[in-house]
Amino acid sequence: MKFPKTYKLKTIAEMLGCSYVGASDFPVLGMNEIHVVEAGDIVFVDHPKYYDKALQSNATIILINKEVECPEGKALLISDNPFRDFNKLANFFRPFVPSQSNISSTAEIDASTIIQPNVFIGNYVKIGKNCIIHSNVSIYDHTEIGDNVVIHAGTVIGADAFYYQKRPDYFDPLVSCGHVVIEDGVTLGALSTIDRGVTGATTIGRGTKIDNQVHVGHDTVIGKMCLIAAQTGIAGCVVIEDEAVLWGQVGVTSGITIKEKAVVLAQTGVTKSLEGNKKYFGTPVQEAREYLKQIAKLKKQEK
Repeated sequence: MKFPKTYKLKTIAEMLGCSYVGASDFPVLGMNEIHVVEAGDIVFVDHPKYYDKALQSNATIILINKEVECPEGKALLISDNPFRDFNKLANFFRPFVPSQSNISSTAEIDASTIIQPNVFIGNYVKIGKNCIIHSNVSIYDHTEIGDNVVIHAGTVIGADAFYYQKRPDYFDPLVSCGHVVIEDGVTLGALSTIDRGVTGATTIGRGTKIDNQVHVGHDTVIGKMCLIAAQTGIAGCVVIEDEAVLWGQVGVTSGITIKEKAVVLAQTGVTKSLEGNKKYFGTPVQEAREYLKQIAKLKKQEK
């Protein structure tokens, strides 16, 4: 998430009540998670296991719980609780704003788009031309929807990321301040759920078709012309490249890539990244042909 203007490092430190390492006027442009950070962004890290990854990332401001050697060209924000302070920034720069009507006055909706009864459209949503939004759809704040998109009844776009830190007696949520981008020609089936990014965008690419009761986790990027069948669950931070196909009840773990034109057969558990132009099946996932050979061998042994 980019801030509305450039802030100074000292200003951000004062906002959080923490110390800093670096020039007081070091520029701060935004905040993001580790997998989408850019120069000028803040990234948080609160475990020694991940210090190096954060310090060597594209982020130039590291919100960290220990004063360490600062890489050249970067700055540190020293906090006793980076997770808490990252949430402070999220709430400050993108606070929750209650809606005053079913369709927010700040939403931008092309006149050619059809909105069926009982649809909720939140603040600063943008919807393009010739879309059809069916009844009981909920579209949360800052969602961007292109042209010729169809969203079927009961679908929810932009709910919070499933991202928690365990405390002794409760789970502490990381505040979601990202959004969802639905590109042109996408169809979303009934009762599907597309979570927003933690700080960036969950994206559904042009022409992709998603069946009923599909879940897409935070910050996942689905490419162009993909097919995703019913009851598939996709975790956060997944990349699904163009023209991939996921059949029914596929489960996809977080942080992996399914490459272009891969086909994943029904009820497969995808536990690792997959090469493109191949067909996959099973749990743990493997090439479908190899899996079927193994099954054939087992049947022969039984005889």
